[in-house]
Amino acid sequence: MEKSENRIFLDYASITPIDSEVEKEMTKIQKKFWANPSSLHLEGENAKKILEEARTKIARILHCRSSEIFFTSGGTESLNTAILGVIRSALKNKTIPHIITSSIEHPAVLEPIKFLLKEKMIEVSFISPNEKGIINLESVRKEIKQNTVLVIIQHANNEIGTIQPVRKIKDVIENCKSKIENSKVPYLLVDASQSALYEDVSLERLGADILVLDGIKMYGPRGMGILAVRHGVNISPVAFGGGQEKNLRPGTENVSGAAGLAKALEIAAQKRDGESRRLTTLRDYTISKILGEISGSSLNGDLGNRLPNNINICFPKQDSEFLVIKLDTLGFAASTASACHTLSLENSSYVIESLGKPECASFSIRITLGRSTKKSDLDSLISALRKIIR
Repeated sequence: MEKSENRIFLDYASITPIDSEVEKEMTKIQKKFWANPSSLHLEGENAKKILEEARTKIARILHCRSSEIFFTSGGTESLNTAILGVIRSALKNKTIPHIITSSIEHPAVLEPIKFLLKEKMIEVSFISPNEKGIINLESVRKEIKQNTVLVIIQHANNEIGTIQPVRKIKDVIENCKSKIENSKVPYLLVDASQSALYEDVSLERLGADILVLDGIKMYGPRGMGILAVRHGVNISPVAFGGGQEKNLRPGTENVSGAAGLAKALEIAAQKRDGESRRLTTLRDYTISKILGEISGSSLNGDLGNRLPNNINICFPKQDSEFLVIKLDTLGFAASTASACHTLSLENSSYVIESLGKPECASFSIRITLGRSTKKSDLDSLISALRKIIR
């Protein structure tokens, strides 16, 4: 449930509830098509048909071939599979491959890169954003080398909601390919998990060679993700088993999960424009009220190039964990940094530090809105913040 006992949930960047239509679709599939889709009998063939129908629906929305859609357990697995798979393939050329990424990427990008660095399998260029959280195109251009095989840029940051100019970054990559012997690379890997509800994240629009989406971020099923890989991208499997998903992601396919994921993406596309307008109005209203009424507060990230549902505010000298706990006792669910990052013992945001605001790294909270958020919820939040921060 999003609200219980008068609680107000404002942490939609970490997870969204399953849409009732998605749940209904999955329940229907689970009851009728529960057989293993790899089996040769009629039940297996029927399950396989549902799986492939889901793949086709997703491909239509993402403007790619159904054969380019792979089902995974979520965004983290998709990113690990993409990064490790591209590097594993590139290492066959007997040269150390080079990756370009930003300093504000999700831990599911930064941790596999740290592993590869530790194993001395790659070279990496980390690009810092400007003070608004935007990646400079020229900084990407400068880092592209002969051995660059992968550029990884998150479409919208999970903490500060900043939307990156990934299409323009793709243009930069294409312009540099003439100087590279293997002109197929570098590939552009885009994590659009946070933006799928509010932006057209098709491969065509973003220019992505590899695209990652996560069911839990778009009112879809838990434990389901999408890895879209353009035809011709060299990627090797990093897990081995029964050969499912064209050997890239072995394991018995989750048929009802795939159907639910396709339904969630369809609903997201239908609601995208109207919900974006509604939440942008609520977002801007809340930011204006907080900055106007709470002395010293400041916005982290860019106001214009920002997800409609994201509010990230620095409250100087107010410990972020203390604020989140106090809000929790008053009935509000908000967060500090990324939910994945807060599993560590660090009470600090590396994303906000990268903006050149080290004084705000431990004093900022993230408020993210969703389909059930109302203006009255946000008025109550502002009132609660005024009580806590005197």
